[in-house]
Amino acid sequence: MPRKTLLLALFFAASLLQFPAQQASQVPTPQDRPAFASGITVPAIPRAPFSATVVIEVQRDWADDSSEIVRTINLIARDSRGRTHNETRRLMPESFHGSPQLLQVRLYDPATHIRTILDPALRIARQELISEAPKTTSPENPMVHSEDLGTDTFNGIPARGTRRTVVVSKPLFGWGKPTVVEDEEWYAQALQLMLLLRHTDPRVGVQTLGVSGLKREEPPASMFEVPKGYKIVAVPRLPATPAEPVPPVPGTGTQQEPPL
Repeated sequence: MPRKTLLLALFFAASLLQFPAQQASQVPTPQDRPAFASGITVPAIPRAPFSATVVIEVQRDWADDSSEIVRTINLIARDSRGRTHNETRRLMPESFHGSPQLLQVRLYDPATHIRTILDPALRIARQELISEAPKTTSPENPMVHSEDLGTDTFNGIPARGTRRTVVVSKPLFGWGKPTVVEDEEWYAQALQLMLLLRHTDPRVGVQTLGVSGLKREEPPASMFEVPKGYKIVAVPRLPATPAEPVPPVPGTGTQQEPPL
């Protein structure tokens, strides 16, 4: 799908949901479908505040050759201190109108290394101290073909595009077709943030994540604090291990929010 058509689809999805001020190796069955999709990682860097909406669209293909499109939207933000806010909402069918159910809010403070997971259903805030993992550089995979797509503008911000393609399975005894998995990414150096991601896997479907409504201004401080009425629960400290390092932001050595 051409990038302009893709962007129109994303913005159309956002208008349908009317959001308020927010791989498997086999073909899945409807019973296997996830309740939510992960969003875009927000690097915890200072002096680059913003807030935006991430539109997520997932087209899933089933074993009976049918397909389904589900969508959701999440609010992401970062303040001048580098604190981050990232939501997870339930994926909803195309026919849904309104705000998808809020499942989780992740907060991270790089000054204290405290990650807070807000559970809106239980009104619980789980906090844990995250050890910094050693910075490592992953070697390039010779099986992955990378293509520079040049630069383009998203939300008025320049971004560089990259397409990565890998053949994950080859025909058996020369029969059938190889499975080609493709990832298209558009990265904005000014914010050290991915503005558009598109993952295509013929075995599963297509997942698209696009940032829209981006505002480069200081978000409300309340977005990075535990809301009133939440019970704070301390989680035992889990040190990061070399096997699961904190991944660097593409093109930089900047730390990002530690993975869950």
